[in-house]
Amino acid sequence: MENGAVYNETTEPQAEPPRHPFGCTRRHLRSWRLSAKALQAILSLLAVIFEEIVEDCIKCGGLYFFEFISCSAFLLSLLILCVYCTDVYETFGEDKVQRMNFWAMPVIGVCFLLASIVLVATSSGSTIERVAWAFGFLASGAFFAEIITDLFHSWKQNVDRCSENPGNTQSATENQPLNKQS
Repeated sequence: MENGAVYNETTEPQAEPPRHPFGCTRRHLRSWRLSAKALQAILSLLAVIFEEIVEDCIKCGGLYFFEFISCSAFLLSLLILCVYCTDVYETFGEDKVQRMNFWAMPVIGVCFLLASIVLVATSSGSTIERVAWAFGFLASGAFFAEIITDLFHSWKQNVDRCSENPGNTQSATENQPLNKQS
């Protein structure tokens, strides 16, 4: 018992968690969510790029509003993607990250949709503006598609969980008396 000899044979040193290059991993993103997150970031970035190319505008308020929303949507979608792909996911916990994603996606989608509508209403009709608001509508659709897909998957899991436990059936073994009475 001296020097801890009893414990040396039965205990193992704690294994270090596997290191990922730059701390990046895809294990928290299912294939459909990774595709949705990447599509959201790409479409938001394209909306920002085409909005920045617009040289002159008649009513610039709509363009500035679209610029703010599209840039914010791009940065937020990139931030959420980074949270899913790094060790920050474990730091916050799955519940908090899922809740944050569940509330952020519809808010971003609604704001992007509103900004695209405002840009259409205040647009001077140039081709670049049309391309910018088209990418705005596509990006807002990508945000809404993720929420709809997420709601469908959670509904499907709830249905599957309910079908696994059919409830109180009379033929079930646990409903039979323990002692037979003769």
